[in-house]
Amino acid sequence: MDEHFYNTIETEGIAEFKDRGSKFLAFAYPVKDVDECKERIAFLKKEHPKANHHCFAYRLGLDNNNFRVSDAGEPSGTAGRPILGQIDSKGVTNVLIVVVRYFGGTLLGVPGLINAYKSAAALVLQVIPLVRKPILINYQLEFDYTRMNEVMMIVKQTDCTVFKQDMQLFCIMKIGIPQYRMEEALRRLEEVREVLVKKSD
Repeated sequence: MDEHFYNTIETEGIAEFKDRGSKFLAFAYPVKDVDECKERIAFLKKEHPKANHHCFAYRLGLDNNNFRVSDAGEPSGTAGRPILGQIDSKGVTNVLIVVVRYFGGTLLGVPGLINAYKSAAALVLQVIPLVRKPILINYQLEFDYTRMNEVMMIVKQTDCTVFKQDMQLFCIMKIGIPQYRMEEALRRLEEVREVLVKKSD
């Protein structure tokens, strides 16, 4: 992974894998936080109430610490881990994959289950385009309305993302500065008179 960029998805996808009568439906979603993951999983449980299992894995953020796997009643290690393995092998983050299983009457055994969940997750990641995004560092800008044009020009020219803006006589703007443009953006913003630049979470 390039230190200034990360890979993710921006669209949802669905794929299907079948093995000895069992049907595995894999759903992939772009997600921002744990709450969004929970909502998606709850939605699929409502959509597929007759399914035997709703197994999932997600990875969030850029520090490799925020992930979760669930075998949802399948033998331990046969579902959630193989799904996460596919997310990681593609090097993507901010992704949730849920695999919904309809049991077909034949037991697949541990190797069969691992293969099925892995294959379903791999298939769904093949149908969605991966997107390369810059790593953003969050900053808050505070400035007088008269400085608006200068600030906006720098924000645009250095590829910053505006998350939130409160434009009155005194303006507050939350932006994400791409890591690879950080020095230039901060230098230029600090050159504008009466602009307060501070890191935000």
